[in-house]
Amino acid sequence: MGEMESDPAPAANLAEVEIKDAQVIFTAVWKALVEEYGQENLRFPKEIILLGGAPGAGKGTNTGFIMKARGFTCPPIVVSSLLDSPEARSLKDKGMLVGDREVIGILLRKMLEPEFRDGAILDGFPRTEVQVECMKLLVKKMTALHRKYAKTPLAEHFRRPTTHVMVLFIDEKTSVERQLHRGRQIAKHNEEVRASGVGEVQELRPTDLDVEAAKHRYRVFKESTWEALQSLREVFFYHLVNAQGSFAEVEQNILKELQYQSSLELEPGTFEIIRDLPLAQDIIVHARQELVRRLDSYAREHRELFVKVVELIQSKFMPIIERHAISGRAVINNEDEILSDPLALTMLIDVFSDRGYHAVVDKQLTKIPERVNVHTGEIEFRPNTIYRIRVYFEGSEIRQGGR
Repeated sequence: MGEMESDPAPAANLAEVEIKDAQVIFTAVWKALVEEYGQENLRFPKEIILLGGAPGAGKGTNTGFIMKARGFTCPPIVVSSLLDSPEARSLKDKGMLVGDREVIGILLRKMLEPEFRDGAILDGFPRTEVQVECMKLLVKKMTALHRKYAKTPLAEHFRRPTTHVMVLFIDEKTSVERQLHRGRQIAKHNEEVRASGVGEVQELRPTDLDVEAAKHRYRVFKESTWEALQSLREVFFYHLVNAQGSFAEVEQNILKELQYQSSLELEPGTFEIIRDLPLAQDIIVHARQELVRRLDSYAREHRELFVKVVELIQSKFMPIIERHAISGRAVINNEDEILSDPLALTMLIDVFSDRGYHAVVDKQLTKIPERVNVHTGEIEFRPNTIYRIRVYFEGSEIRQGGR
């Protein structure tokens, strides 16, 4: 007789209980915030990054780079540190546990501090399914406030929220190796501090010295935090970052994941205004091919003019450019009539680009005194056009400085 299939109902019921618990917790916390601050002062970060990672994945190491990539100037909100905050210690002193409700209350109050208005990194949040559901409810409230105040003087304080989930992932073998390596470093540091009396003793986790404990910590991450973070994939921008390589490789992976996406982050009305402007990355993809195509067409369809432009560059421009080889910057004034042809100016810029220079052309209209009217005594002028060409290139100063 075959084994009976397991009943999936208990798992489903558990999920329903967690959702209801989250709703009760969040509703109570939100009500307290409204009473304490007033609804119009519930100004949360415009951008929130939920940062999670396997033990040893390098969250602390890479947080600074993530902040730089997104232009954050405020420190990350480390949830584990909040549990040692005065509020949390007060609860502990009263014999109370710091549960999900307390964590959510302390965290949301922290996020309301003015320094986090533009963005905040939540390091180590969420860690449970209840916290996941509370995060979803928070973003719904933020979106509702954004809509409510969109056409009021308070609109700048309730911008459209953007939420990213970033998970730094490494495999179990790498995680255990990094945990033990960190443990050895901390143990050595603490020995030196105790022997010399100089410096501060660092916290040494038991998992940082024991292989089985380190493996257990990784399994806990996979079985609880990993699942919680995965459930946000369908709700927020989700970034799974390979954190197994070198620091430089991980930074590049993070940068690639956090590339600016205006269609997702700007207000719809704002995006509609600018959407027809091409992205720089789209322009540069085929820039070289387009330059070659244009140069060949000049030689084929406008050969005489093209040759004159090249001769002008060779005879009048290059001697000046060569004298500025050290700085890599040259400014050339020229009045040649050939440049009055817009196509000639386009040719000039393209030729410089092909040769590795960057040229910018300014057109200046002046008047040159030509004669005096003997009857009126007025000075008569003739119009004159001066073309100022700024040429930039990699000068010898830059090359030597980069060695």
